[in-house]
Amino acid sequence: MSSSQSSAMWFRPIFAALLTCTLAVAGCESATPTGESEDDLTSNTALARTLTFQGAVYVAPSSTDSTILYAMRAQTQSGFGALREANVGVNSRELKDINIASWKKSNVLVFDTANPTDKGTAMLRVEYKFTDTAVVPKAMSTKSSLPLALLGANYQAQKQRVFDECTSGDHHAQEFMNGSLWYVFNPALGKCKTAMTKEQQAIDADRKNVPASTTQGTTHIPKSETTRLYIPVTFKLSGNKTNKGTSWPEYDRLWTGGVQKNKLVIGMVNGMMADWAAGEKHDPIDDDGYRMWMEGLRAVFKARPGFKLTANGTGADLTNFTVGSTKVTGVTWDQLMAWELDYNAKWPAGITTWDQKKALRVAVGDKIIKNWLTFQVPVKVKIGTAAQQSVTIELNTYFGAEGDPGPHKKAIKNSDVFVYNGHSYIGYGPLDPRNFSSADFPSSYQILFINSCVSYNYYEKDYWALKAGGTANLELITNGLESWVAGSGSSMGRFVGALIGGSQPSYTELLKAAEFSAEDYGYDWGMDALRVVDGELDNKYKPTTKPIVVQ
Repeated sequence: MSSSQSSAMWFRPIFAALLTCTLAVAGCESATPTGESEDDLTSNTALARTLTFQGAVYVAPSSTDSTILYAMRAQTQSGFGALREANVGVNSRELKDINIASWKKSNVLVFDTANPTDKGTAMLRVEYKFTDTAVVPKAMSTKSSLPLALLGANYQAQKQRVFDECTSGDHHAQEFMNGSLWYVFNPALGKCKTAMTKEQQAIDADRKNVPASTTQGTTHIPKSETTRLYIPVTFKLSGNKTNKGTSWPEYDRLWTGGVQKNKLVIGMVNGMMADWAAGEKHDPIDDDGYRMWMEGLRAVFKARPGFKLTANGTGADLTNFTVGSTKVTGVTWDQLMAWELDYNAKWPAGITTWDQKKALRVAVGDKIIKNWLTFQVPVKVKIGTAAQQSVTIELNTYFGAEGDPGPHKKAIKNSDVFVYNGHSYIGYGPLDPRNFSSADFPSSYQILFINSCVSYNYYEKDYWALKAGGTANLELITNGLESWVAGSGSSMGRFVGALIGGSQPSYTELLKAAEFSAEDYGYDWGMDALRVVDGELDNKYKPTTKPIVVQ
């Protein structure tokens, strides 16, 4: 993400193909739908498919299974980048879930064809089949195969070549060159295809100089096959695992209270949006995320008027501020938002220059950034034929989250609905499931919306193992691909606003509310980073059988 104020910014890398959802690769056979299954996903813009491919690694004959698996995962990890660049999201964390039962081992003798006296080196070839659930844009509904590639062993030793031949070569690709080159590997580029073709031609030439095998069960291959930099692979897409029906959150459980009786508690955590991969640091009030956070709150308050600030974690006075010799008193939350969001905001008397306005904004930020704020609004809720009940909607919100998982743990533990808007840190950030235990989740029903880049891969299925009841008590909303920074705040606010607005919208309607729209950009792209809902198929609530009235 750039530090500029352009609206064309991402939580992670920018890639031009997202708007058109097309691929510069072949393969257009029609895939046959298989109908719904227990793994079906709900989405407005994505189709869920079964993804498979075949791969192989070469290891020492004495290698243990753990050594073999390590080599395989180093290889499949680069497939994550290849698929991401092709607008395909995958569920297995960096494609690590390789089924050992699919392995096929064979003995090979490797010859260095540049050395006529080479007697060959024994190695073990281990083939494997990888299977996963993938999400693709609806524009790819007829795609059944994607000819791409994986990176070979020790590719980091040739990272400059990979960078030059098989990445975009831009600033963000440079950021990942030294530690995570696999993330930006793009074998669909024309220059990469040319490089792969040349490498394959050299390997084919070497094969002609390999001595014929005389040992049954052992294949002779050239050394160049085992040390190749690029491994052509065809990713196959089959079936259609997209939910064709309509599903709803368990509104009857939300409105009766989960973590607190007679309360619907929402936790909204917003992260700093400075480009962490580039080492950027911003003054918090100048960070893009600060404005996004304010936009999200405004969207929530617009959908459900009446919220009042009832508590803040530090107890700071948020109604009085001092700028130089000027005292600003009686400040309301609407004024605080207006000073950040409105071009024609009405400023207090004595605050006229840009420097004075900046100083007032800083004074406000010093009190509210990295501080938990609580807003509440009372409503009356009638569920089905039951008597009307008094319910408090409580919104606990925090801006300024970075690498510390503390704010996220607090919000997840104490919320019925958790919404995060910020960086994924390539999955190794504060929401990494490895940072959590079962004790960090309440036993009650929850919805987790993680609006960060590729969160479908990083933060999806691993949470269910931590949650009592699994999908019966937890639904996840995640992104298959990168997500926009600009507009993300109001997008998340519209989601929360729709959820608590009183009309009990379906998940497809909630996803629609969270799409980037004309309200964000001046025109409607209808784009949502291949956002999916998972874990909802066992939900029992339907508004036709149990109407809910919220007043």
